Amino acid sequence: MKVAYVGIDILFTVLESLYSTDVELVKIFTCETDNVTEFNTKTVAFAKEHDIPLQFEKITRKDLYELVEARVKFVLFGGYYHRIPVIDELPIVNTHPALLPIGRGAWPMPVTILKGLNKSGVTMHKMIHELDEGDIILQEEVPVFPDDDLVSLSKRQCEKIPGMVRKLVADFDNLWSNALPQTGHAEYWEMPTEKDYSISSDMTFEEADLILRAFMGYECFYTDKGNGEKSELIGATAHRNTDENPPADCLRLKDGYILCDRIRKV
Repeated sequence: MKVAYVGIDILFTVLESLYSTDVELVKIFTCETDNVTEFNTKTVAFAKEHDIPLQFEKITRKDLYELVEARVKFVLFGGYYHRIPVIDELPIVNTHPALLPIGRGAWPMPVTILKGLNKSGVTMHKMIHELDEGDIILQEEVPVFPDDDLVSLSKRQCEKIPGMVRKLVADFDNLWSNALPQTGHAEYWEMPTEKDYSISSDMTFEEADLILRAFMGYECFYTDKGNGEKSELIGATAHRNTDENPPADCLRLKDGYILCDRIRKV
């Protein structure tokens, strides 16, 4: 069975799992990333290592019809920056890191933590013109713990993916034909903006800790209300002020401080 894959490294597990099944992976589509907080390096290296054609340009209808002509059975998505056309002749499956219909949108994992939800998951659904609204093919639930950050939540979600991919490949026609419409309460979550991942010295430990955990591994911004200085932080952690002498290189909070190795003034 011929298949194609679309993705970047954020859901690289999808690509690895797909290749490990009994399919012929005829093409990989990816896109440019900053390779600072979001990467495509593993995806690119995988395509080169296995001699699979790789495309960086945005997917067009022409690309999809070329896959149809090549007798590709379906396309599997594992994270991508662009909306693409959808054609009736080619089934496209999206891997979405949320329990649809809750958590529609481009980046649901940080919002899951910001909202304080106690569960999330992974949904494989039909890709249609409307974003994340296609019929559900497979879905797995994962717990969200009070101390989770973006890294730990994403890891727990990715652990569900290999089994889902195996099921998808082994019984594709049946699963596609019997996919279920999304029902019940639905929520579309807007893409987080700089306001959502900004911290200031007048915030409490709890406020700062929530934001830093939600965006762990990505840029957050800290503003010192005393002097107006703004800094970009990656991988920062918040700490309660349990002593009178916090580290000299820390960033202060109302009742705590922030430590960060990757920091630069803005």
